[in-house]
Amino acid sequence: MRENPDYNDIYYQNTTTYSQMIDIVTERVVSLSELVVPIDWEAFFGNAHPVEIEVGFGKGRFLLEASRRHPQVNYIGIERARKYVELTRERFAKYIRHFGVDKASGTFSNVRLVWTEANYFLTRYVPVASVQAYHIYFPDPWPKKRQRKRRIFRNQDFLSALANTLKLDGGRLYIATDYKEYFSEIQERLSQVSALRPLGKNLGPDRDITTNFEMKYTLEGRKIYRAVYEKLAS
Repeated sequence: MRENPDYNDIYYQNTTTYSQMIDIVTERVVSLSELVVPIDWEAFFGNAHPVEIEVGFGKGRFLLEASRRHPQVNYIGIERARKYVELTRERFAKYIRHFGVDKASGTFSNVRLVWTEANYFLTRYVPVASVQAYHIYFPDPWPKKRQRKRRIFRNQDFLSALANTLKLDGGRLYIATDYKEYFSEIQERLSQVSALRPLGKNLGPDRDITTNFEMKYTLEGRKIYRAVYEKLAS
């Protein structure tokens, strides 16, 4: 049995035909196939603010809080599971309704949801050295032995894309998981990516923003493992 996933063009033709970009404020939905690649972030968002990407945003708690807290940062959230895309859209909609957010105010105009495979998006749509930070919180550990080949950190194209698309001037990768064995594997895999180095301090800038998974696991008494990696200047 193959240890690592075999992602090729045929695989993506079968799994990304639905791929969409969703604007939280206008609710406009665009097929990724309509976008010019790679995406020009400045033209896309209409500003030169830094771009941060969350891979696997789940129920969208981090994405909502971070984008609200940092209006001068543009956020892209990537998720392959349709149910989580819909849950996150509704989370934003409820917030807008509950707090009477004026859509003309610009609140959440810095957010886009992408419904697709993360590796597909990173390797085809994200420009080189254009991302200020990646957030990957509680990636699916695929705990069963026969499933482990699906782990995203076993995808060499994905690891290369992370390194290639991070900015040279302090681009960072933030990781959190409750799965100790997978955390060790992630560290081992990233140690082989020469463009990234682990930082001594593993506290992210928004540690107080907890994801739904983190809230659940913390209540269950599970230990949370964290790491931060930085893009080397050369």
